Amino acid sequence: MHSHTQVLDCLKWRYSTKKFDPSRKIADEVWHTLEQSLVLCPSSFGLQPWRFIVVKDDAIRQQLLPSSWNQKQVVDASHLVVFTIPTKVDEKWVDRHLSRIVETRGVTSDSLAGLRKIILATLATPGFDAQQWATWQIYIALGAFLTAAAMLGIDACPMEGFVPAKYDEILGLPAAGYQSIVLATAGYRAADDKYAGFPKVRFHPSEVIESR
Repeated sequence: MHSHTQVLDCLKWRYSTKKFDPSRKIADEVWHTLEQSLVLCPSSFGLQPWRFIVVKDDAIRQQLLPSSWNQKQVVDASHLVVFTIPTKVDEKWVDRHLSRIVETRGVTSDSLAGLRKIILATLATPGFDAQQWATWQIYIALGAFLTAAAMLGIDACPMEGFVPAKYDEILGLPAAGYQSIVLATAGYRAADDKYAGFPKVRFHPSEVIESR
């Protein structure tokens, strides 16, 4: 386990990397850990309304670049992750999750009937926006990914500056039942990235943390 000082040091070290070293790649075992940070991420009801698309193909990344506001991180970073949500979070999705509980914990489907009823009732609540809810969930995953990267000494950059509809088209997401929400690039900062040395700007803790 990291000590509290180590955790703070890692979080102070990280920044949204603007310029990556394209010659440096994340080792497979390290990347596996980052993938597991996504798999292990918490979500409401444990429903995991997401799929993480890891784009490794250089040709596809070049194709995505114009739809990424030409931000070079997309092609220069070691890895590009597209955080997507399902276009439908419905009864079928819920039952898929409950089946996984049965498989993992060795319980019966009947024992989960109450949970199933609660989840379906929540999804059917008037005014409940499943897409908005899933978007909130995907940002939890993004935060977990960025934090895990910092703990591992991997640079990363969350990115909303892209055209989701074009990404969806290029990656064939609509046919698979998903849509892109946010990106993250990961790798190693370039030696001449001027942003690496900038002091971190944050409001004073007393302005953002309130005890009652």
